[in-house]
Amino acid sequence: MLLSLAQWLQSLSPEFGYFRVFQYLTFRAVMAALTALLMGLAAGPFVIRKLAALKIGQPIRGYAMASHLSKSGTPTMGGVLILLCIAVSTLLWVDLTNRFVWIVLLVTLGFGAIGWVDDWRKVVNKDPEGMRSREKYFWQSVIGLLAALYLVFSISESSNLRVLELFFKWVQSGFDVNLPPKAGLLLPFFKEVSYPLGVFGFVILTYLVIVGSSNAVNLTDGLDGLAIMPVVMVGSSLGVFAYVTGSAVYSKYLFFPHIPGSGELLIFCSAMAGAGLAFLWFNTHPAQVFMGDVGALALGGALGTIAVIVRQEIVLAIMGGIFVVEALSVMLQVSYFKYTKRKYGQGQRLLKMAPLHHHFEKSGWNETQVVVRFWIITMLLCLVGLSTLKLR
Repeated sequence: MLLSLAQWLQSLSPEFGYFRVFQYLTFRAVMAALTALLMGLAAGPFVIRKLAALKIGQPIRGYAMASHLSKSGTPTMGGVLILLCIAVSTLLWVDLTNRFVWIVLLVTLGFGAIGWVDDWRKVVNKDPEGMRSREKYFWQSVIGLLAALYLVFSISESSNLRVLELFFKWVQSGFDVNLPPKAGLLLPFFKEVSYPLGVFGFVILTYLVIVGSSNAVNLTDGLDGLAIMPVVMVGSSLGVFAYVTGSAVYSKYLFFPHIPGSGELLIFCSAMAGAGLAFLWFNTHPAQVFMGDVGALALGGALGTIAVIVRQEIVLAIMGGIFVVEALSVMLQVSYFKYTKRKYGQGQRLLKMAPLHHHFEKSGWNETQVVVRFWIITMLLCLVGLSTLKLR
């Protein structure tokens, strides 16, 4: 919005030439982060008071750890604050004609809507389980598949009209259209090595990355500040990849695929970082507010969508290793319990409690130790991910 305004003012008179600074992506990224951060810090107390007045308090499951019982009633659905800051800051500073930003925003807000319904049922119906898994997964799948079907053709095309033409061409050809190499699965640490996926392969991979990231972040969001700081670090790192792939110069120099328009995602990533830090101000232990599913599902979906656009799905798995391990811990715990119950008549557990952060709590770590150590691990993993920019 502000970019369009600056361009209009420049066209009126040469005296407004200093507005050229708005054309610099790095300037707008910094301003987007500051806008989201200051907006979040300013609006945070009001949002928390409003959530408390509406009695939107976090219900605690009956099988939760005893140390978490004191958190019952803490305002939840604070993810609304994060999404509001991201949306406003992004729309202020981004190029509104950029298609990638819009698809990421739509996926983020779509998953946020699913989380809103889930949280609302927990609060209004006093049901700690909220939306049932099957229903939640269905709506996640709808959004994930729609995003995948759009992205499969938009990676190589610069206009929505061409994307639509390619889609109809794909249908008319009997679902047989070859994708360019940059739409393949890129391997980190290797120059120009990618595996062709085809349209169906790309759609399936994109769907799994978006839906998987959303649920992985949601499972990680179980302790004060545990999920939001890794989201900030991983999102900021993906912003660097977006800047590189969006630049014809840097992408060529670093042997990355050039994806015109992807650089604008740096604005979204910066806004997400600013909004996340503002939320952390209120979410640090002892938390004044929880983000709830409305925040966790949305932020996870955003990370997955950005990673697909900049062709860094594997790097996302590396940098978001904490999210991956947390999700795997739940899957292994449930699978092993069902297997042993079926075989021996009594279920057994691999971990003391899942997700993994609860296992460490039961092993003697206090909440702050778990959170800060997971942050440190994420920082190291993000550095490993960023090293793939040059170590190839």
